[in-house]
Amino acid sequence: MEVCLPIFRLSRAVAWALSLKGRLLLGLAATWVIVVALVMWAGWASSRSLSEESNLIHLNYEARLIADELTDQVDSRLAALGQLAEQMPLKAGEGTDPHTLLAANGALLEWFEGLLLYDAAGTIQADWPQMPGRQGFDAGFRDYFQFVKGFKRPYVSEPFIGGISGMPMLLFLVPLLDEAGDFQGALGGLVNIREGGLFERLRRIRLGDGGYAAIATASGRLIYHPDRSRILAPLPSEGASPSLALARLGWEGEARGPALDGQMTYQAFRQIWPADWIVGVYLPSEQVMSPFRGLFRRLAILGLLIAVMLLPLMGWLLWLALRPLYRLEGQIGELGRGERTHVTLTSRMQEIQRVGNALNRLERERGLALAQWRDRQAFLDAILAESPVGMFVTDPQGRIVYANRALLELAGRTVSPRHHAQWLAGLHADDRDAILDLWQFSQRSGEDFLRQFRYYRADGTLLWLEVHASRVLIDCQLIGFVGIVKDITLHREQESLRQWEAEHDPLTGLLNRRGFERRLEEALAAWRKAETPSALLLFDLDRFKPINDLGGHALGDTMLRRVAEAVNGVVRVSDHVARQGGDEFAVLLPSCDVDQARRIAESLRGAVAGLSVIHEGREFRVTLSVGVTTLLPGDRDIQEVIGRADAASYEAKRRGRDAVVSA
Repeated sequence: MEVCLPIFRLSRAVAWALSLKGRLLLGLAATWVIVVALVMWAGWASSRSLSEESNLIHLNYEARLIADELTDQVDSRLAALGQLAEQMPLKAGEGTDPHTLLAANGALLEWFEGLLLYDAAGTIQADWPQMPGRQGFDAGFRDYFQFVKGFKRPYVSEPFIGGISGMPMLLFLVPLLDEAGDFQGALGGLVNIREGGLFERLRRIRLGDGGYAAIATASGRLIYHPDRSRILAPLPSEGASPSLALARLGWEGEARGPALDGQMTYQAFRQIWPADWIVGVYLPSEQVMSPFRGLFRRLAILGLLIAVMLLPLMGWLLWLALRPLYRLEGQIGELGRGERTHVTLTSRMQEIQRVGNALNRLERERGLALAQWRDRQAFLDAILAESPVGMFVTDPQGRIVYANRALLELAGRTVSPRHHAQWLAGLHADDRDAILDLWQFSQRSGEDFLRQFRYYRADGTLLWLEVHASRVLIDCQLIGFVGIVKDITLHREQESLRQWEAEHDPLTGLLNRRGFERRLEEALAAWRKAETPSALLLFDLDRFKPINDLGGHALGDTMLRRVAEAVNGVVRVSDHVARQGGDEFAVLLPSCDVDQARRIAESLRGAVAGLSVIHEGREFRVTLSVGVTTLLPGDRDIQEVIGRADAASYEAKRRGRDAVVSA
């Protein structure tokens, strides 16, 4: 008897749970739990989103304040050095002694650890305060001195370890220029990264328990971090911190990603342009959401308690509502199957009547909306199909789901999910990675995709396309992208032809003076920046005038074309050959020293000496008088280089022509 009683009670509980009332009651209880969970989740997501947004705004504000303040600090220090530089004597014996002048401006030591005066060769001539071993130090080979000397403008150096102090340092430099604008030296101010006052405010910044600010150079070195052991450490790789990699390229903004130590954080980046530095402000993700966890835990427990307390009330309401709901359920089923056009209820419950009226109204509105949607869809399909401009639509993942007739004819492809890879395969290999990166950036950021690139039709024809795509949102939800495609092949070809004609000689196909001088300017800039050597050959044709006088310009043009072909056959693919006018030619030899240039010049002389043209039975030949020179440290512009080569060419003529002379 004692065993049968628990079994009987269990069977009654199972029977009640399987009844309609029990199922509805348990379903309502489960629904309540689910609703509470969904509300909690939605509240959590909303709180997270709002917290992220507010914290990103705060981080952006902090980063902007820090960047503005450090920009002012850098500008003020450079301006102070510039004012002191204007007082410096440019020649020995003129004006106040440099040591005395530096000592008189000792107030600058509030900003700098020391003041240094460099001469035009990069040797320290004076310093304050005076330190043993500093005066006479040669810094002419240093990158920072070469930059100031080459570009003649203020510069903030990369961080380095001081040879005397052993501390991480920065050097602020301003050039010393004479009245003609020529470089006469530089004035520098040393800043101690760890002990100086440049980053004093950053040490007082508090961003919760784990937030902090850091400063790095665009080249990838930390110059400020709360953990001093990280100073001068290299930044993480591009894959480890994508946002920081973008900031090193000049991007400013906010993001969520790994910090320098790999911890997931909210981040904001700003640029300090005068010094080419990056400000990064970091706030751990865990810290952002910690205040909400305890609150939502208590709310979840309260929601479950309320659900348990409401069970009796829900059971009583179900007992009252079951019969009219059964009838309503049946009529809704008939409405869904199309057996009736509306529901009719005789219940006196106003709630049930309102549900029925709402269903009837919804059915009418659904019918109207469906008809309008069909009309609009047909109208839109007709417009897109007849548009002469290529148009396409993608899904949220970027796969093309629709392309109009103009685009299909242009690309020669088919729209289908299985053909998505074929559309991507048409991208030119040199443009593919940049296009896909920009497309992914547009998907993440919401910015329009706009780019010109090369594309292969299905038949192999190479086209130049311009694509402009924008994302489509409904209720702030991304449903895809819509884009326009233009064929700009003819325009690009015409533009390339105009550019080629502007820099090439129409007779020989060689560079003209304008195109050659532009490449010589680039070689001189590479020489100043990285000391990349280059050589210049300048020559004209000996005894060319008789060919024009006796055979006419047609015969002279023939000789010029043959000379051009012979020169192109001797020089390297990387060399630049130009006809500067008349019978004057020039050859730019990148990465070439003077000995190698002389050998090439001798080869040119021999190749041209073997050429000839015949007119009325008479054979005409020409030789070369070649002037050779290389880029030198004192070259200020290309005219100096051309002048040396031209003088060497005249010297070759003076020696009897058909010769090579170096300058």
